[in-house]
Amino acid sequence: MRLLPIVASIAAVGLTAGCFSSAGTDAKAGSLAKGNSLKGATLTVGGKEFTEQLVLCQITALALRSAGATVKEKCGLQGSNTTRAALTSGSIDMYWEYTGTAWINYLKNTKPLNNSTEQYQAVAQQDLSKNRVKWLAAASANNTYAIAVKTTTMQQLGIKDLSDYAKLAHSDPAKASTCVASEFAGRSDGWPGLQKAYGFTLPKSSVATLAEGAIYDAIGKGKPCNFGEVATTDGRIKALGLTSIPDDKKFFPVYNPALTLRDSVYKDHPGIEKIMNPIAAALSDSVLQTLNGEVDIKGQEATDVAQKWLQSKGFIGK
Repeated sequence: MRLLPIVASIAAVGLTAGCFSSAGTDAKAGSLAKGNSLKGATLTVGGKEFTEQLVLCQITALALRSAGATVKEKCGLQGSNTTRAALTSGSIDMYWEYTGTAWINYLKNTKPLNNSTEQYQAVAQQDLSKNRVKWLAAASANNTYAIAVKTTTMQQLGIKDLSDYAKLAHSDPAKASTCVASEFAGRSDGWPGLQKAYGFTLPKSSVATLAEGAIYDAIGKGKPCNFGEVATTDGRIKALGLTSIPDDKKFFPVYNPALTLRDSVYKDHPGIEKIMNPIAAALSDSVLQTLNGEVDIKGQEATDVAQKWLQSKGFIGK
């Protein structure tokens, strides 16, 4: 769901990867490979730089390898615009994108659709017709933005929803202190839009800009802020005793992840859909929270987490 300003030309996309591998981890055939052969196909899988994307990138690479494809990995690209440019320019062949991000930031629609099915269908139709980008099935997981707070602090302040949070921002800005990442701070579906939707303006003295990963610990400690921007599928929410405040005005768009690929790649290798759709069907909020937590809390490698999960589902062999 995240989007960074374009800071590099398409020609420089290949230099922004956090990880590039032409070999990667081998994967034995499992249920995904039954009747679905990609032998002879050479594919490049990409992804953004945050934990969930790193895991999804590895899941995709392993799944495709299990069906016989030769897969290059370009996981860890810096920002949504860079990753999208890598796809459309041909630097990568596919990556997981979020419906809300594409609808607002690539397709330039101003109002999201609250119904996840309608939002997915609209995104898939427009992106294919306008940009020749094919969307495979979306997961039920919704990695949307949220404002979170330590559960005990939420109870102490009597906050039940974001309307209550907005009232606190008016009455006691210091107690409503909020940590945001630089990207969220500039997005129309982030901090500016949230303040407009809920009718409040938090003074700059009560807003701290931190790296995304640091926000969770900051909220847990209540320093330098009581509240902060989070992603709803992040495993640290539960682990650190945080609560995502209910979005009673339904401001934040739906961000269902789905594998996107150039239509030309899909037409050359239509079997990719049968391999990847069962994976999408298995990715719920709780599953992604668990997988993300294995990396962010337990310190495991994204590749190992992806491999163990695929094997546990029988998607690939052990």
